Amino acid sequence: MSLTSAGGMTQPTFFKRPSPVTLADLAALTGAELANASFADRLITGVASLDRAGPRHLTFCEAKKYAAQLEQTYAGACFVSERLEASVPAHVAVLRAAEPYRAFVMAMRTLYPDTLRPTSWFDNGDVAPGAVVHPSAYLEDGVVVDPLAVIGPDVEIGAGTVIGSGAVIGAGVRIGRDCSIGPNASVLCALIGNEVIIHPGCRIGQDGFGYMMGARGHLKVPQAGRVIIQNGVEIGAGTTIDRGAINDTIIGEGSKIDNLVQIGHNVVIGRNCVVVSQSGVAGSSTLGDNVVLAARIGVSDHAVIGEGAQIAARSSVVGEVPPGARWGGSPAKPIKQFFRELFEVERLGREGSAKLKSKPSGSGDEEQK
Repeated sequence: MSLTSAGGMTQPTFFKRPSPVTLADLAALTGAELANASFADRLITGVASLDRAGPRHLTFCEAKKYAAQLEQTYAGACFVSERLEASVPAHVAVLRAAEPYRAFVMAMRTLYPDTLRPTSWFDNGDVAPGAVVHPSAYLEDGVVVDPLAVIGPDVEIGAGTVIGSGAVIGAGVRIGRDCSIGPNASVLCALIGNEVIIHPGCRIGQDGFGYMMGARGHLKVPQAGRVIIQNGVEIGAGTTIDRGAINDTIIGEGSKIDNLVQIGHNVVIGRNCVVVSQSGVAGSSTLGDNVVLAARIGVSDHAVIGEGAQIAARSSVVGEVPPGARWGGSPAKPIKQFFRELFEVERLGREGSAKLKSKPSGSGDEEQK
């Protein structure tokens, strides 16, 4: 353990410190306009929020509610839209952008490239001595396998993929190139494309929850399908994706799934979908391309959510949602209808409370008599 001279532990940052970059280079990279060319050679060495930024930090401001923080920031440079530019202090270089946060993210991706895809947490560059790799498994050059990982028979793994410590890759699994399988994840009965990130503790390809219910007991239905995860998918920590019963469970290209999500058997999720934490999608449901499920949504079995639909947090979806719809509530319905009904219930509640308060004291007893 490394200790400071004062007797306390050092405070690592965990990621490589960015190399200094000029504001001229950041403007060219992001397409932003440097409002004052005299700041072109100013060096940026990191990023920070408005209230924590110093003279070498890059920050951004996109919302008017943070204008007060913007006026007091000590940042070296700030991505900002024209409507907030007047609030930037004179010592802060203005990087004018139509979408300040997007420009900031583009800059941050350049400054911190090692944060974009998990690498070996063991600082390992090959198959570690403590890993178990079956003799029939085929690993292309450049695959990293950390200690205590287990690679089963007939597995194929593409170049540049990292298998984290304690991960289990089951027999016959195929994993493409430049993927990351996090520590203690398990991947069974799955075909995985390129540039897929599976974060720690995920469970991919286990049995779906299928039983024939009956008075004499619950008869287990064989789950003989697979999980297919297409290119560019990212799956958050602790998420579970069941394999199909007959058809495959499919996660479409570019989709992003948050932590602690449950995807049931035979589910088909389209391309570029977003599924936020603690949501559950029951078996044989279908999500079209570009669907967004906010946090803690329940989707019933055999539901169909059309392309581009968005579902508000804590909703429950039953049946079919039209393409491009904005729904919310339980059961989910068009969001405007949901709010109208909510406001009407609140109005009735207020009117009922007012009537009770205006009722003469003791009148209830007299009516009963």
